[in-house]
Parts: sequence; C-alpha cells; structure tokens
Amino acid sequence: MTQPTHDGGLVYPESPSQTAGPFVHIGLALEVAGLPPRNGEIGPDIATVDAEGEAVEIIGTVIDGNGDTVDDILVEAWQADAHGVYQTDYRSDRAFRGFGRSAPGADDAGRWSLRTIKPGRVAHPSGKPMAPHINLMLFARGINIHLHTRLYFDDENEANAACPFFNALPPSRRNTLVATRDPHDDTPCYRFVIHLQGPQETVFFDF
Repeated sequence: MTQPTHDGGLVYPESPSQTAGPFVHIGLALEVAGLPPRNGEIGPDIATVDAEGEAVEIIGTVIDGNGDTVDDILVEAWQADAHGVYQTDYRSDRAFRGFGRSAPGADDAGRWSLRTIKPGRVAHPSGKPMAPHINLMLFARGINIHLHTRLYFDDENEANAACPFFNALPPSRRNTLVATRDPHDDTPCYRFVIHLQGPQETVFFDF
C-alpha cells in the first residue's frame, strides 16, 4: 500500500525480505544443481594458470548457529588482481576474471572452493593500503539478506597489522576473517571457516 506525502508524492514501503530459497543453485550454480553449464558460466576459477600473481586455492565451510555445516551455501567472491586493481570485464577468456562463484557439490561435505591468485593491496579511502583480501557474499536458505564478509591471509601479518580496515575491527574479532594456510599443499591452499552465529561468529559488513 502506498501512502501520500505532504507534498503530494507517494511513499512505497519496503518489500518484505525473502530467503534465497531452495532453487538458488538452479540459477547460479548449474553444475551443482545437475544442469548443463551455460556459455561463460561463472564458476570457482577466478584466475587461470596464466594469470599474473601467486596462484592460491581457497577451501571454505560455513557453519550455522547449531554447529552444523551449511550444505546449500552459495558463495560469490570478487577481488583485485596482483597489482591491487579491480577488473571490470568478466569475460570468460581472461586469465584473471576477478569474480567467481562456488557452492558445495553433493560429495563435498559442505566444502566450497575457489582457485585464484593472491590479490594485491588496494587503497583504503584514507589513502593507506589495505592488506590483501577477498570479498565474499553468502546466499543460502534461511539467510534473509545476503551476507558480506572478507577473507584475509594468515601469512600477511605485516600487511594485516598495517591495514586500516582490518584494524578498525575489535581485536577479539579480527581472527574470524583470517584464512589459515595449509603447510602440506604444494600450491598455497588456505582454509577458511565462516560461522553464521555463536561465540565465533564471523564479522559481517553492511556494504
């Protein structure tokens, strides 16, 4: 229902929020949904082996307030290239796309993954460089509005310590954004656990 304003205009009330529903994978993760991919499908490969920079893999899980893995999570990621520059062209023939999408398959035990390069340092609005990070957005049933968070790297201690964005967070919460490098993998692999609720709740942002 619209309501008139004092100047004769109309005010449209905010539409009620809806969850992503059970069909989000049909539209955004066709392979996981058992459907053939489209041309130029956006998947977990943010960068190819030809991309400039250090190749890394991210393996993540999302945990709900009961401590259970969220199996139907869909994660979108975007990041700067090795020089700290965000790309605006997501054509599939680029070595670095800058944007990716991942969801656990039926045999993945709730794990999602991304293949990319470690991003360069992007300037904070203050002009100071931020630590290398990947921006993440989460969709799932039960999440009324998609969640925004970030992933930082545990082997970037010096950059993290100097990052104005990272250090604006309470010290006790910063580690919820830090992915841990697995020392047993030849290609650098970082493990990242996102907690939706509870004492270890990940920091989420209103972007």
